[in-house]
Amino acid sequence: MPASDGLPEQLLELRLGCRLEFESVNASPIALMVEPAPEATLSVHWTLPDGADPPPPECDAHGNRVRRLVLPVGLTVIGYEATVRATVDADPDPAGAGQHLVQDLPADVLPFLLPSRYCESDRLVEMAWTLFGDRPAGAPRVQAVCDWVHGHLTFGYGTSDSHTSAWDVLASGRGVCRDFAHLAIGFCRALSIPTRYAFGYLPDIGVPPPPEPMDFCAWMEVYLDRNWWAFDPRNLARRIGRRVVGRGRDAADVAMITTWGPAQLRAMKVIAESTS
Repeated sequence: MPASDGLPEQLLELRLGCRLEFESVNASPIALMVEPAPEATLSVHWTLPDGADPPPPECDAHGNRVRRLVLPVGLTVIGYEATVRATVDADPDPAGAGQHLVQDLPADVLPFLLPSRYCESDRLVEMAWTLFGDRPAGAPRVQAVCDWVHGHLTFGYGTSDSHTSAWDVLASGRGVCRDFAHLAIGFCRALSIPTRYAFGYLPDIGVPPPPEPMDFCAWMEVYLDRNWWAFDPRNLARRIGRRVVGRGRDAADVAMITTWGPAQLRAMKVIAESTS
């Protein structure tokens, strides 16, 4: 596809995937959300019990791709690996993007102004306006939120769990990227800025690799100037190769793994790297 300046668009190839190890004492239905959007996918390989073919993809209420299967009793390993195409450009720069009046927003954007399970924006209104109300509306105000969250939370695995909300992490001052995103989303919604949760793969391209093992990454997307823009309060940078797997109101909408039954995730490995 030609670039807007008439030059050929520069592309790179990414290797993305995960290996999940489950243990279950009973047959357990699960839903997996681990695939980026298919339009840029060049190849896919699944590893399933007994060499089975992957179940067909389904779309949830937010348009995310989900695959459902039943884990057998015992130890089960599921693998997903794909080669996808991406541009060499970093996340689009939202600088200068303006904020809409609520009455001018499209109807399908309005739910992303409301409190949700992990983003209690109604409890954050007073604090949000005290901290950020004097910042220019639009992208500068959103960036101020990200800067504050990045500076006031300490990243660390094991510092939060599946019950931790934005309000909880504000009190503890610690969390993982999911918690950084939830708190920033809560502040933005409290400021009447439509904001949704996103997660996916984020390769370490052009940045020093972190000491922690590769993992899925969570960030947020903000509706400004009739577009959704990625903001990353955990990494606080525009990055190359970001690939969305799921979007929703918060992590409850886009769980990577949803189980109905006694299945336990025993181990997980995530791959996100450039092959070109």
